[in-house]
Amino acid sequence: MRKIGLIVIAILLITMLGGCDPQPSDSFSITGSNTVQPLSVVWAEEFMKINSGVSISVSGPGSGVGIAALIDGTVEIAQASREIRQSEIDQAKARGINPHEIQIAVDALVLIVHPSNTVTELTYTQLSGIYTGQISNWKELGGADAPIVATARDTNSGTHVFFKETVIQMRGLPNEDTTLEYGSQVMFLPSTLAGVNEVSVNANAIFYTGLAYLDETVQPVAISQTGEDPTVMPNLETAMDGSYKLVRPLLYYTNGAPTGIIKEFIDYCLSAEGQAKVIEVGYVPTPQN
Repeated sequence: MRKIGLIVIAILLITMLGGCDPQPSDSFSITGSNTVQPLSVVWAEEFMKINSGVSISVSGPGSGVGIAALIDGTVEIAQASREIRQSEIDQAKARGINPHEIQIAVDALVLIVHPSNTVTELTYTQLSGIYTGQISNWKELGGADAPIVATARDTNSGTHVFFKETVIQMRGLPNEDTTLEYGSQVMFLPSTLAGVNEVSVNANAIFYTGLAYLDETVQPVAISQTGEDPTVMPNLETAMDGSYKLVRPLLYYTNGAPTGIIKEFIDYCLSAEGQAKVIEVGYVPTPQN
């Protein structure tokens, strides 16, 4: 799925009318989550094929950036891999913006290591230890005597927030600790592709990625929440049947309930055809479909 992530971020399809200049009848922008970007790209391409005159641009600098753009009124759709915060809702309403949430798919968050790494399964507690700096060598986990290179998404990323709250702080588990943060040793990266690339060339690196970004250059790790429950390998089947627990909703936010061309686009995304594209990209269809 990496080639999807390499598609030019801005996609434009404009109908040519005779000898006149291009005159798109409708245009809008989608920005935000780097995780959601590959899916939005595919949907935008398909929607523009069947709707001449529509122009859609897609970019993926991070969920926080997308939500901020929605609050500022500079984008029609914010794509996010985390839920909007109450503070962001308050800020939006103060500016006359009413964030409206639509779940468009589900993602399984995958921990990846280099294919040569002999560590094939991890628990939330072990992952928390890696990312807080309490575990610093692969030999502590049964692997080689080598320093762990922990890499993560930057703070603009919804995935950064989701991983911290769910795994580092071990949300909902007996040893949950909401004071835990990423350690100073963690390398923060600007995109999911940057993390996948780092792991593909660094035998000691670990990173987390959306399911759609997996390829043969990295090795996914089986996960157990507590160590007492079975370890489960992340894939489409285990994400869909609920046996893989590290999943989260993928979301669109609009200013109020969508209308016009925005509604038509989102209706397409949630249609049977649109949700079939979710599986093709490598994510999980939203439960409402």
